Order: sequence, then C-alpha cells, then structure tokens
Amino acid sequence: MAKTINCRGTLLDTGTPLVMGIINLTEDSFYAGSRVNSETKLLQTAETMLTEGASILDVGAMSSRPGARLPEEKTELEKISWGVQSLVSHFPQAIVSVDTMRSRIARAGLDAGAAIINDISGGEFDPQMMSTVAAYGAPYILMHMKGLPENMQQNTAYDDVVLEVMSYLSRKIHDARSAGIKDIILDPGFGFGKTIKHNFEILRQFEVFGIWGLPVLAGISRKSMIWKTLSTDPAGALNGTTALHMVALQKGAGILRVHDVREAMECIRLHGMLAG
Repeated sequence: MAKTINCRGTLLDTGTPLVMGIINLTEDSFYAGSRVNSETKLLQTAETMLTEGASILDVGAMSSRPGARLPEEKTELEKISWGVQSLVSHFPQAIVSVDTMRSRIARAGLDAGAAIINDISGGEFDPQMMSTVAAYGAPYILMHMKGLPENMQQNTAYDDVVLEVMSYLSRKIHDARSAGIKDIILDPGFGFGKTIKHNFEILRQFEVFGIWGLPVLAGISRKSMIWKTLSTDPAGALNGTTALHMVALQKGAGILRVHDVREAMECIRLHGMLAG
C-alpha cells in the first residue's frame, strides 16, 4: 500500500523506503559524527546527505541519549531557528524535519520553512504539540518513549514490550487524529526506555507496526543495541547498523533515520532488488 505524506505541498511516497539524515545541532549527541557546530559544517553535511540520496533532513538541538538533560528552551529555539533558516535558504527544495518535544520550537521551525515535526515524546511532554502540528498541516512523527531521556532507562519493565508499544501508539494515533493531524508516521522508539533485549524483540516483530497502514520509521542507526552487542562503540557500529537496516526494510520500514545516508541508500537499493 502506498503511504504518501504531504510535506508543504511535496508528496513523499514511503511505499519506496526513504532515508532521513540526522543533523544534531548539539555538543552532546551520542554519536560525535552527527554533531554540527557551525553554519559551514551544517551546509556541508546537508549537501552531502542530499547528494547521497536523503529525502528528509532531521534537525535537532536537543540530545536524546540516555541520561541527557533537556536544554533551556531559549537555547533550543535559537539553534533550531538558525539551522532551519539556513537549510531552507541554501537548499529550498529540501524537506526539513524538526526533532523537538516543545510546541514553541515546532512552531518556530515550521515558520522558518520546516515541513515535518519529529516528537520523541508522542505529545506527552507538551500538550500543545499536536494542535500546533495540526494547525500547520504538517506530518507528525509519533514515537514511543517511557519518561524523558534523562530517566528513561530507569523504567524499562514490560510484560510484553511489543504489545505495550502498540497499545501506546494506538492511543496516540487517536489523539493525533482528534487534534486534526492528517499525516502520521510511527516510530516504536528503539532505545527509548527499553533494554537491548526489548529493542531486538521490537525489530523481530517490526512488521506488526504496519497494522494501521501508516508509514513506520526505523531509528536504529549506531544505537547501543548494536554497539553494545558487538562490543564496540557508536563509531564502530556502521556495519551492524546496515545489517539491521536490511531486517527493518524486509519487515516494512518506510523510513530509515540514519547518520550514514550513502550506506542506507545502498541497503535500500539491494532490498529493492530482492523484492523484485
């Protein structure tokens, strides 16, 4: 089934898997290779990602690694505003997503030209988030997380992790629809309030998240479920990331959120050949 999302008038069809490139305007993101601290670096990174095949650039100014504390809203606002403005100015055809839990930041990003809001809290953190996204007619990435990044790994108990994540997403889809959001992308939230075992169980059953007929995003790039399993670190997790990306694609992932666009695009091309 074609799963098309409307991004400021540009239609993206996730029936053919897409790549979302990660750009972090923070100093403490878990993977140093994704950190951007100047406009020059921002534009170089964006140009490389777009050239390599990224359909979406996901810009964030808030680290969501386990244990990370939320930045001051003013700091996040300033970074997102200049980051989105710079990207839209230099790459007017690019589709930019803003990774934030705050409606004020979402509003600023959309006003600056962003097209998508990526909310790791699923609207739990800011009750105004869903209505804000709906007012702009923007697609909304809805993710499952327990707690906040600073404490999410302190509560990782589930009777059935897949069933509980599905139940949560079902409720949140209803909330988003009720708020007026038309285009919803689902993200089960690998690594957010889950153990390594939980993460692999979610990937093992990843196809079940397609039950709603909505695009499903896989955000596993260089995460600890990979590098801890392989006894390495985020920098050494590219090969493992690619291996699990293929699994996610075979199980219906419509978007891969990645640090390494070229390798993800190669994975998608090879998967396409297998699919026929």
